[in-house]
Amino acid sequence: MADLSGKTLFITGASRGIGKAIALRAARDGANIVIAAKTTEAHPKLPGTIHSAAEEIEAAGGKALALQVDIRDEAQIADGVARAVEHFGGIDILVNNASAISLTGTLDTPMKRFDLMMGVNARGTFATSQACIPHLKRASNPHILMLSPPLSMQPKWFAPHTAYTMAKYGMSMCVLGMSGEFKGDGIAVNALWPRTLIATAALAMIPGVDPGMGRKPEIVADAAHAILTRDSRTCTGNFFIDDEVLAQEGVTDLKSYSVDPDKALLPDLFLD
Repeated sequence: MADLSGKTLFITGASRGIGKAIALRAARDGANIVIAAKTTEAHPKLPGTIHSAAEEIEAAGGKALALQVDIRDEAQIADGVARAVEHFGGIDILVNNASAISLTGTLDTPMKRFDLMMGVNARGTFATSQACIPHLKRASNPHILMLSPPLSMQPKWFAPHTAYTMAKYGMSMCVLGMSGEFKGDGIAVNALWPRTLIATAALAMIPGVDPGMGRKPEIVADAAHAILTRDSRTCTGNFFIDDEVLAQEGVTDLKSYSVDPDKALLPDLFLD
């Protein structure tokens, strides 16, 4: 399969950042994009809404359905999935991109923030997957892609921010379990994680981080596109890294993805 033309992608958190970049890459193929996110009004520091994303997707050549969905609420997920299926006739691909972050130690993580991260990252990913899988079973080349890191039980990945690591690894554990559980149904379940920091508006809100030392979201989008066009029956259970995926596709010159080619790249979390 060379492209995603006519495929329907249900993408959580697609109003901005990596989620929107994945949506726009698929839109260039003529895909249908379901934008499942919370933002209907622009945040002063985080531009982008489900409606502005829909306009960009349509302009890029895709078809968009903007749905306000809080993935902590399974009723909203169920309604969103039902509306997506009614509108586009089915779901071929689920991208679990929505995520909450707080790089704080145990004593500095309010339980409200802990609950948010677990609710969005781990629970939300599980719930959205659960709702989409019955429809994915009917697709011809179904994929679930989590934006989550490779699993590693080294204390160094937990000690600085135990709560966040638990929540992100919850997403990755869904890959581990669901890839085996639904292999017989031909549903691919994989993870994708960037080698370096990705310069998004959300990253700019983290104190002390220079977005110039990161890459553009398009590198993750191009890697995701490569994964989602692979045979779902043979490409499953992988924890992919963006530059490794592109190298497999013959793309090794990554300079165009750098925000500032003159600055050294800062590695992302969870990678040695």
